[in-house]
Amino acid sequence: MGLTSCKKKIIGPGSSNVDLTGFAPRLPIAGETVMGSELHIGPGGKGANQMTAAARLNGDVYFITRIGKDTFGAVLEQHFEAEGFQQSYISHDENTSTGCALIEIEETTAQNRIVVIPAANLCISPTDVLAAESDFMDAGAVLTQLEIPIETVMEAKDLAARYGKPFILNPAPFRPLSPVQLAGIDWLTPNETEASSLTGVEVHSVDTARSAARILLDFGVRNVVITLGVAGAYWTNGLQEAVVPGIPMKAVETTGAGDTFNGALAVAVAEDMPPEVALRFANCAAAISVTRLGAAASAPTREEVEVLMKTIP
Repeated sequence: MGLTSCKKKIIGPGSSNVDLTGFAPRLPIAGETVMGSELHIGPGGKGANQMTAAARLNGDVYFITRIGKDTFGAVLEQHFEAEGFQQSYISHDENTSTGCALIEIEETTAQNRIVVIPAANLCISPTDVLAAESDFMDAGAVLTQLEIPIETVMEAKDLAARYGKPFILNPAPFRPLSPVQLAGIDWLTPNETEASSLTGVEVHSVDTARSAARILLDFGVRNVVITLGVAGAYWTNGLQEAVVPGIPMKAVETTGAGDTFNGALAVAVAEDMPPEVALRFANCAAAISVTRLGAAASAPTREEVEVLMKTIP
């Protein structure tokens, strides 16, 4: 599997934040102050993270988002330009600030705790999605998540269906989704916690992931991918299934791993990779990301992923 000569278009609405990431020997308990060691300021937000991963993996990214006219907005503008995003649908909101996230990282375990202030992300509207309709027509995949208004997510789903494009929803951060909202999703990518909340099945293994996926398929989801942390990922479409094992890596920061997985999956789906290959591709991308600092910044290049894939059975 080499670098494709023709980039596939990845489009979708999503959140954009600036991440303020602080490192400390351990996470504080309530009311406690712990002295930290480092502070990093950089691009984040689940939407921007996923699209950054897609761009670095040879996707032609059309990102629909909103940022404020402020210092953090300028940070994101520079990032989008540096990563080669098509910027036709990046809007500037004069009435609110750019979204941001406050992230605490425990140095010894790489575990994190996050507070997100969505700000301009809450203003990403169905109208913003409709403004991009012409670019849905020839998209390879539509990718989004739940850090933006649900009506905006559903507008993207409807447009994807209108033009027969695969719609990928990462249901994070979790919010309840009705059977009507789930029906017709081409690829749903919950982690264990999100799958448990969506189905009522406590997911902690491949067997329980299989049970939860069956419920989601009954709701009308076409492909379910449940990420299982270090255990890897489980996929099924109801007729076939695959389990891709986790890849042992020394974790530095896990913040962007799920987003990198989803951005990589979008590229794989757009390129029509077979599902098991698509999962391996996404799993390798996520594995590399945990070895680096930053959410968006940790996403690997296509060449790096292909090298790792050659070393994994």
